[in-house]
Amino acid sequence: MDVLAAASAERADLADLLDALTDEQWETPSLCAGWRVRDVAAHVISYEEHGTADLARRLWAARLRVGRLNDIALREYSQLGRTEVARFVRDHLEPRGATARFGGRVGLADCLIHQQDIRRPLRLPRDIPADRLRCALDFAVTAPPLRGFWHARGIRLVATDLDWSRGRGPLARGTGEALLLTLAGRRGVAADLTGPGATILQHRLG
Repeated sequence: MDVLAAASAERADLADLLDALTDEQWETPSLCAGWRVRDVAAHVISYEEHGTADLARRLWAARLRVGRLNDIALREYSQLGRTEVARFVRDHLEPRGATARFGGRVGLADCLIHQQDIRRPLRLPRDIPADRLRCALDFAVTAPPLRGFWHARGIRLVATDLDWSRGRGPLARGTGEALLLTLAGRRGVAADLTGPGATILQHRLG
């Protein structure tokens, strides 16, 4: 699989989505706690073309608190409108800087997850290409920022719509999309899963 090409295609899909949103949808709360749709969209571009020096600058601005990095980065892009963010995404389809790490897997997984953070509250489902979803699932298990390995610890995850499974323990079954968002720690998504492991995840993630 060409990960960079997949990430570019995912970003093009996101730009199409942003272009189609209404002003009301733009201000709707997303799956990311405390963030509206507009905040999630701005976050997707907030690490684009930013390398190690920018990361150090932002970390200093965050007073060395890693948990505040996203908020610091978001401030630099939060005033952009929907059309401006969509245009930025189209002008940066191939990940650059921090989002190009791990062969583009950061850019692919980040964009795919955040697109669902936008779509789910707006009730705008889509069919995610299986190769993109499988790649993002694999990456989410081990990617430090997502902490998928910790969120799903002691649980066996099995996708019902593609050939993917991970872990040992009580079984939790569901769509690849629901499993991915569960690995990313999104509240409430584990309710879409079935099996004894799903019950554990529902209590664990809230």
